[in-house]
Amino acid sequence: MSQGVLIAEEQTVLQTAKPALVGTLSDVSVKRTATKLSKVAYKITKRTFDIFVSLIGCLLTPPLAIFVKLAYVLTGDFGSIFFVQKRIGKNGREFNFYKFRTMVSDADLKLVELLEQEPYKSEWQKYRKLKNDPRISKIGHTLRRTSLDEFPQFLNVLKGDMSIVGNRPYLPREREDIADHVYENLITVKPGITGYWQVSGRSNVKFDDRVQLENYYAQNATLGFDTAIFFKTFKSVLTRKGAD
Repeated sequence: MSQGVLIAEEQTVLQTAKPALVGTLSDVSVKRTATKLSKVAYKITKRTFDIFVSLIGCLLTPPLAIFVKLAYVLTGDFGSIFFVQKRIGKNGREFNFYKFRTMVSDADLKLVELLEQEPYKSEWQKYRKLKNDPRISKIGHTLRRTSLDEFPQFLNVLKGDMSIVGNRPYLPREREDIADHVYENLITVKPGITGYWQVSGRSNVKFDDRVQLENYYAQNATLGFDTAIFFKTFKSVLTRKGAD
C-alpha cells in the first residue's frame, strides 16, 4: 500500500472521529451545566424552606420561653433560661449557637469534675456526651426528651448560620478529634437543627460513628435526602430515640 493511500486513510479516520469527539465534549458540558443548575436549585429551595420553617419557629419561641422561665423559677432556679455557645459553622466560621438551658448554671465546671471519675470519663471519650448526665436539671430532662430545647436555634436558621437539616454544629474543642480530610467535608454544609446523625440514634451513636454519618451526609446532601431526614425527625422525637 502506497504512502499516499495511508495518508488519505488517516485523514478520513480523523474527519470521522472529530464530530464524535466534539459531541462527547458537548455532552460533558451539558451535564456539568445541568449539575450546576441542580445545585443552585437545591440551595434556593433549601434556603426558602429554612426561612419559612424558622419564621414559624421564631413565632413559637417567645411563648415557649415564658413557659420555660416559669418552670425554672418554680423549681428555685433563677438563672438565664438561654444557653449560648460557640460552635463551628459552614466553612469553619464560628457562630453563637442558641438553646434553652437544660443543665445547671455551672455545668462546665461540673463536667471537669465528672471527667476525673469513671465511668464518666470512658463514656465521654466514646460519645462526647453523657447519657445520664447528672448536670441536667429536672426541667432540662423534659426539654430534651421533647426536643423543645432546640427552639432558639430557629433564630440561628433565620440568620443563616444554620439550616433546618444538616450536620450538628461541632464544638471548637472537638476539631482535634476529626481527621482533616473529613473536617473539610463537614464544613461544606451548614449545620442543622436535625440531621442524619439525629435520626440514626443520636446519643446512642459513638462520636466516631457520628462523624462518619455526617461525613456521608455532607457528600450526598440532596433535596430528597433532606426531606427524608426532616420527616424521620418527627418519628425520632415522638419515640424519644436517643434524646437523652
